[in-house]
Amino acid sequence: MDNNKKFSISNMILAFIAFLVVIGLVALAGFFLLTPPDEVIMGQAEATQVRISSKVPGRIEAFRYGEGDQVKAGDTLVILDTPEVNAKLQQAEAAQKAAQAQSEKAQKGARSQEITAAYEMWQKAQAGLEIAKKSYDRVQNLFEKGVMTAQKRDEAEANYKAMEATEKAAKSQYDMAVDGARSEDKAAAAALVQQAGGAVAEVNSYIKESILTSPINGEITERFPQLGELVGTGAPIMNISDLNDMWVTFSIHEDILKDIKVGSVIEGFIPALGNEEVKMKVYYMKDMGTYAAWKATKMNGQYDTKTFEVRARPEQPVQDLRPGMSVILKIKNKR
Repeated sequence: MDNNKKFSISNMILAFIAFLVVIGLVALAGFFLLTPPDEVIMGQAEATQVRISSKVPGRIEAFRYGEGDQVKAGDTLVILDTPEVNAKLQQAEAAQKAAQAQSEKAQKGARSQEITAAYEMWQKAQAGLEIAKKSYDRVQNLFEKGVMTAQKRDEAEANYKAMEATEKAAKSQYDMAVDGARSEDKAAAAALVQQAGGAVAEVNSYIKESILTSPINGEITERFPQLGELVGTGAPIMNISDLNDMWVTFSIHEDILKDIKVGSVIEGFIPALGNEEVKMKVYYMKDMGTYAAWKATKMNGQYDTKTFEVRARPEQPVQDLRPGMSVILKIKNKR
């Protein structure tokens, strides 16, 4: 009886222990099952990127750098062959020379031979006027004495006045030859020279665009056309990335943005760099737009959540971080 009683007590203890173990396992399983998992957010590293293109169409004559090369601001990247622009320059320069010649002609006035001829015509008119004046005076004296008829006096007077007008006209022609063009004509000729000079300067600026240089220090990440290909105005030729100006972009639902603010520091890791940890400071947050199906009122307490674009910049430069690499951000969910 004693042995049976001891055996029964042992079984009860074992059963109780088993019961406790089962309860513990169930509680532990419930804890893990009911505790929401951490939010894992994947971001992507990005860098400032500049696209190189040309203002003028042309054919790729030479590349000075290829993909992966490091360049500095001012380095020559591409040389374009632009024969049409060179032809335009010749036309503009020819127009400028023609305008300059017209302006010089207006400024200098008539040639010396023309001035001399005008002077001789004026002297001739003066001589004729002098003779006509003397003839008129003699006829007038005779008329006053009653020797000359009134008709003869009138004829002499008309001839005198005609020669006086002729002398004035000859004098005006001589003065015009000496003075040259009018001030308005000179100003117009000078304006044409400026206009032609502007056209030459414009074409020269286009010619400068046939040699493309780098605006920043960086790395050539993409090159689009091949040597000898024709590119149009504004067509992309290559991209340059500034790897010293990098950030990480995340897309995060607003219901987990509680602890993420502009100016806050978040931590993540980079799988491509052996899960290297990185601290980043948030500097930009903006909603990514509202869908057309969004409604202001929901049934049963439901609601739509927006997604925000969050940008964070590493507090310290991360060696070997490249644009496009994934950056993982974990946000712990509280029970």
